[in-house]
Amino acid sequence: MDKIKFEDLPISNEIKKAVIEMGFEEPSPIQAQSIPVILSGKDIIGQAQTGTGKTAAFSIPILEMIDPSNKNLQAVVLCPTRELAIQVSTEIRKIGKYLHGIKALPIYGGQPIDRQIKSLKGGVQIVIGTPGRVIDHINRKTLKMNDVKMIILDEADEMLDMGFREDIETILSKTPEDRQTTFFSATMPKGILDLTKKYQKDPEHIKVVRKELTVPNIKQYYIETRAINKLEVLSRLIDVYNPKLSVVFTNTKKGADELVSELQARGYFADALHGDLKQTQRDIVMDKFRNGTIDILVATDVAARGIDVDDVEAVFNYDLPQDEEYYVHRIGRTGRAGREGISFSFVFGKEMRKMRDIERYTKTKLVKHDIPSVADVEEKKVKAFFEEIENTMKEGNLTKQLQWIERFLEESDIEYGVVDIAAALLKLSLGDEKKEEIIEEPSRRNNSKGNATREGMVRLFINVGRKQRIQAKDILGAIAGEVGIPGKVIGTIDIYDKYTFVEVPKQNAKKVLEKMKNIKIKGNKINIEQANKKKK
Repeated sequence: MDKIKFEDLPISNEIKKAVIEMGFEEPSPIQAQSIPVILSGKDIIGQAQTGTGKTAAFSIPILEMIDPSNKNLQAVVLCPTRELAIQVSTEIRKIGKYLHGIKALPIYGGQPIDRQIKSLKGGVQIVIGTPGRVIDHINRKTLKMNDVKMIILDEADEMLDMGFREDIETILSKTPEDRQTTFFSATMPKGILDLTKKYQKDPEHIKVVRKELTVPNIKQYYIETRAINKLEVLSRLIDVYNPKLSVVFTNTKKGADELVSELQARGYFADALHGDLKQTQRDIVMDKFRNGTIDILVATDVAARGIDVDDVEAVFNYDLPQDEEYYVHRIGRTGRAGREGISFSFVFGKEMRKMRDIERYTKTKLVKHDIPSVADVEEKKVKAFFEEIENTMKEGNLTKQLQWIERFLEESDIEYGVVDIAAALLKLSLGDEKKEEIIEEPSRRNNSKGNATREGMVRLFINVGRKQRIQAKDILGAIAGEVGIPGKVIGTIDIYDKYTFVEVPKQNAKKVLEKMKNIKIKGNKINIEQANKKKK
């Protein structure tokens, strides 16, 4: 049976264009099964893990059913956390990039409610919010539910675990009875089933059934590295391990093409394999890979299904896959025909959580691998060079070359030794490029040693900590949301029982102190000040 593509789904050309631009070549199983059913108007219970593409599974139908001429609220997505609400809102905006007159707004605690009220008054058709803040707006009458046609509960089981059942029931009771109700949940505990019986009409249960896992004899490693260093890390790994053939996976076609250009610029024999290539072009690339004309294949998940080559010695997850099942398909490209294989996954920051999901799914522990140093790469190259020399000497037939060396020594004005000549030849062959070591900071976040503040950063004190259930993501989200600075510039976050220290760039410190006054984090009113002014 042929795979369904986004082009086959009953969705608008504007949405198809946006989704394809995002780099997705075909819908994931939960998308392929859910989208047509939701578009038909039926209630569904979608059972799928995080990372299976469920956000697009409900975002696409929401955007299809919105009436742009009606500025009233028409769809509500409930999420357990502010982070997920922001993530879903971002995805909806990307998918709706070419649709005009549709506005989506995330609403959550920790952000000034006045700002949200102002946005809601301007006309918002889609609200993505946490249950508590949604109820707050309903009570203030700033959120009118009269025209709501669809309500989505995302990660419903997690919302129940967090004690939101009463809030969820309150919100559902405020929406019109003829609305369409969709639940997405990784598990189906009794609490979810009770809610579906009470608030859904003859729902269709869609469950993504995963295939049996077959992880072959593969050493699986992960490397913590920022996106900016990935190319250099990949190059060093290829140089150190020197695989006969290797496959590098990216999540998008654009990413694959860009990486191939960068690898070729560094002198590697690489080519791309993805959904934009016609079958004849794919065949040409695969032929080059099989016969060794290229030894690095950069591929997307869709194109990778056709990679059936026994000599692939290494797989690199340049981007972590969206779906845990894809991880198994990817690393299965190596370790074939009874051979041993090796895989490397590049992760950083929030991706560590995704990697843990992969470990749980595969029932395998990925081993941390250090970034190869410049010395490691040089040592490997020199060793390979001398092995080649040794093989050449064993083959013999060096009479002519010996005569050239002897003539050079006789005619030279300076007395050179044979070792000097060998060193010069080694330098000519391998070069003497001076490279700096890659310095990676730990991913996130409560792991700094001591209280030393990095240059260019200011350390701030906040009077909430673990006892208030504060996590690094709460601090990061509050500062990024309130101050409007990107989360990636925020430094180390150290959380203690009753207080937290956070590093921010010196140029942003004053703004952070001003904007963070009198706000709440997880319902706790905070006090924030410069750390070195705090007297203990």
